[in-house]
Amino acid sequence: MSTEYGADQIQILEGLEAVRKRPGMYIGSTSSKGLHHLVYEIVDNAVDEALAGVCDRIEVTINKDNSITVVDNGRGIPVGINHKKGIPAVEVVFTILHAGGKFGGGGYKVSGGLHGVGASVVNALSEWLEVMIYQDGKIHKQRFERGKVVYPLKVIGDTDRMGTTVTFLPDKEIFEETVYDYEILKQRLREMAFLTKNLKIVLIDDREEKKVEKEFHYAGGIKEYVEYLNKHKDALYPEIIYCEGTKDEVYVEVAMQHNGTYTEGCYSFVNNITTPEGGTHLAGFKNALTKTFNDYARNNKYLKDNEGNLSGEDIREGLTAIVSIKIPEPQFEGQTKQKLGNSEARGAVDSIVSEQLTYFLEQNPTVAKMILEKSILAQRARDAARKARDLTRRKTALEGMSLPGKLADCSDKDPKNCEIYIVEGDSAGGSAKTARSRATQAILPLRGKILNVEKSRLDKILINNEIKAMITAFGTGISDDFDISKLRYHKIIIMTDADVDGSHISTLLLTFFYRFMPDLIREGHVYMAQPPLFKVEKGKTVKYVYSEVELEQTLIEIGRDSNNKIQRYKGLGEMDAEQLWETTMDPEKRILLRVTIDDEESSEIDMTFTTLMGDKVEPRREFIEKNAKYVRNLDI
Repeated sequence: MSTEYGADQIQILEGLEAVRKRPGMYIGSTSSKGLHHLVYEIVDNAVDEALAGVCDRIEVTINKDNSITVVDNGRGIPVGINHKKGIPAVEVVFTILHAGGKFGGGGYKVSGGLHGVGASVVNALSEWLEVMIYQDGKIHKQRFERGKVVYPLKVIGDTDRMGTTVTFLPDKEIFEETVYDYEILKQRLREMAFLTKNLKIVLIDDREEKKVEKEFHYAGGIKEYVEYLNKHKDALYPEIIYCEGTKDEVYVEVAMQHNGTYTEGCYSFVNNITTPEGGTHLAGFKNALTKTFNDYARNNKYLKDNEGNLSGEDIREGLTAIVSIKIPEPQFEGQTKQKLGNSEARGAVDSIVSEQLTYFLEQNPTVAKMILEKSILAQRARDAARKARDLTRRKTALEGMSLPGKLADCSDKDPKNCEIYIVEGDSAGGSAKTARSRATQAILPLRGKILNVEKSRLDKILINNEIKAMITAFGTGISDDFDISKLRYHKIIIMTDADVDGSHISTLLLTFFYRFMPDLIREGHVYMAQPPLFKVEKGKTVKYVYSEVELEQTLIEIGRDSNNKIQRYKGLGEMDAEQLWETTMDPEKRILLRVTIDDEESSEIDMTFTTLMGDKVEPRREFIEKNAKYVRNLDI
């Protein structure tokens, strides 16, 4: 049957129908991430009032019914009639896309928000939304349901306060889940408070019997943010280097401090919105840093005349930095605001950081010496790592890309069909090799625990046998040489025992992938296998069970009696090849967990890896005690 396609088949979606039809275009997804994004949109509008200097407190409450209330003490959304539309300005803001005080340059000098679509998109994707505006002695109120006006704006009382209160309930018809996660909101609101010094943000969770309340207020702004990010690391020097200034209408704030680790953590923001892919502001910062330190090193004889310059990578080893700019007309590359494109931002950051950092280094020669000595060691390690990589390249060219001897490769050569199991130990490796589907499943057994890359420089990492085997098997190279188009398997599956050792090995592997091959995780190629914890038998009935809770349910289903045989698997080696295939490797029956990264929370992810894998024991113990209740199974 042919489908008619003519002028009348072109749909014109009125008002906010387009948002309800294609929500992912406006908030990224209808999963948990999109759900939480609704809150950020309303909070961003309140933060814009703070950036304009007319709001110093924002309160966010998760209500008992999982609706959200955001209260600010700003000027209140205008309630007067918008003459173009003939309706109150507040109704325009909540019902018309691309409407708000961020267009035309009059309402706000700088603002965040999702291209100005924030309030109307939240309204469109909510079962209901109520807005109350406290302005000029009156309380105004309006209610909407699924984006449509329930009643016009009306005055409901008198008041002596100013500001806006928005309450909304996300629409169950739109979102896959509608339960808010307190921890996710806490991380984002903490970040907003760091980025807007002196703004007080309060988060309240009213769903528990005992109300949970957390206040974020940082007079030191991004200097305190760097302190927070470095709290589980050994700072190289006590000072936090801070640069601030305005050039070409770009307000620049930079805070930084080196620590004893080998990983770099530079986080950039534009008008309080995170830019995970950086952009011109971050490029300006990196350029200023490299040039200023090399000039200082030459002038003070840290580098000899015949020696090459330090690279930016050397200088940024172990650096935690926040680069935050405010700019009137930000231009982002792509709809998702991942990368800033404004050329004036590069010049402004470069100029302000170069000048103020030069002055700081001259005033603090001891700090300059510590940073340069660390950078020179990093340069030597980088040279050693390059030689190791060159040697590997020469070898593989001579040997015709020989794969590690312990790898049992698959016969299919199309990476889309292929998967590789990283297996702990030789006994489990033996079972897995027998159990696998030889066409599409490769097995790489690891002997013992891999190197903890959080405590090692690249030159040491590249000579570790287990890591070398993985790099060669994957085919992508690592770090600067990484090329995902050369990936030989589209699924990399970590398969370890469901015990403390297995959990540790999984974390070591994830740390390595995150630090040196993050795109493997970003692009969805890394998975965790879920082997069963128990085998339950009753007569001819055999069931594999993956958690304690599931065991209870299974015993209720089959009936508890003396004929039940329950076997707890302490490790993969206890299963024969047939059981391993049936429970953990058969694509039709197995359970895999995909490992994901949320780039918007990269600073928190970095902190988690440092806490778990760094040198300090106390923060690790605190983290494990705090998070133990969330663990469903030790190897998740």
